[in-house]
Amino acid sequence: MEDNNNNNNNNNNIDISEIINKLKNKEIKPYQLDELFNSEEAVKIRRKYIEDMVNMELPQISNYTIDEKEASKKNIENMIGAIQIPLGYAGPLKVNGKHANKEYFVPLATTEGALVASVNRGCSIISKCGGCTVRVIGDKMTRAPVFTTKSIVDAMELKEWIEANFQKIKEIAETTTRHGKLKSISPILIVGRFVYPRFTYSTGDAMGMNMVTIATEKACEFITSQIREEKNIIVHMAALSGNVCTDKKPAGINLIEGRGKTVIAEVYLTNEEIKKYLKTTAKAIEQVNMYKNLIGSAISNSMGFNAHYANIVGALFLATGQDEAHIVEGSLGITVAESDENGLYFSVTLPDLPVGTVGGGTRIETQNECLKIIDCNGGGNALKFAEIVGATVLAGELSLMGALASGHLAKAHSELGR
Repeated sequence: MEDNNNNNNNNNNIDISEIINKLKNKEIKPYQLDELFNSEEAVKIRRKYIEDMVNMELPQISNYTIDEKEASKKNIENMIGAIQIPLGYAGPLKVNGKHANKEYFVPLATTEGALVASVNRGCSIISKCGGCTVRVIGDKMTRAPVFTTKSIVDAMELKEWIEANFQKIKEIAETTTRHGKLKSISPILIVGRFVYPRFTYSTGDAMGMNMVTIATEKACEFITSQIREEKNIIVHMAALSGNVCTDKKPAGINLIEGRGKTVIAEVYLTNEEIKKYLKTTAKAIEQVNMYKNLIGSAISNSMGFNAHYANIVGALFLATGQDEAHIVEGSLGITVAESDENGLYFSVTLPDLPVGTVGGGTRIETQNECLKIIDCNGGGNALKFAEIVGATVLAGELSLMGALASGHLAKAHSELGR
């Protein structure tokens, strides 16, 4: 898979045992194999080295279709193979979105038995009832550095300078990217003499974390140099991320302000549909939602006022090459269930869904195929993908809440042998 013919010719004469001995003796570092050999051979040698070190063979992780050269360049270091996660599908799911507006077969990668079956039931019910309405109501990616100053007086000066010079900072930040646009720097929090400005960007079809990190670093260099020159104030950027972003952690600021895509999906079911498909009542679902998702979450100080968003977000993220650490952000959100005399209004709100259809793991061959299944691979599809994720979460949440309300949860797991 390497274009370098000289490398390939040299690789034909490799004495693997000699290279492995050099690895064991620390004469060669594992990452250096990518420079010394073509990508396929580098992976094989590292795998053999690990086999020797742990005294076992690894025949399963050596079977894959991923291009080692591209994966090692963009997605992984010290590659020794690939793992496999069972992949199923749920659907068809009828989505009535602004960007996603048809029936979809949704790929879900998971090792949790009964999850796909549960989501599939929700998809079936939603589709039979005319589909769900979905909208993306927010679209942003954030990075929040932390600056140190000498005093609260200087901290206030820094905050005011940033607010007064937003346009200049925006111009500098956007020199690093063709697609990223700095939308705001807000809030700018001060703790003691430390300042935490939250840079908020639009990032097109990329999830955009790397994009905004590079842009913010450039902006911070400009801020520290300019405020020293103009105000004679010494400011240091202590860290490019000060955790106000907040990236890959559950956070109230993301629940309130939003991060990534903010998505709402809703459906209305009549009393007859609830009885027929969920074997329960609108009132029962409303009560379980209140007792479990609202009161139970409140008393436990949870920021996920829902039953299992992370299950569906995680399965979709793994299938489509999203950053799996952002599953924790996707677990935030609120489920609403409101009954009336005719039926049930049911919705999910996901304030923090960092997703993209280009870059990162979306280019990996198997994940790219999964994006193709839902017609979301490549540019122009991030908002469509976000709507499909929201609709699928709605399906999974509705199915589980119905099972809890009817008392069928344990029975379903038992019958499926899980």
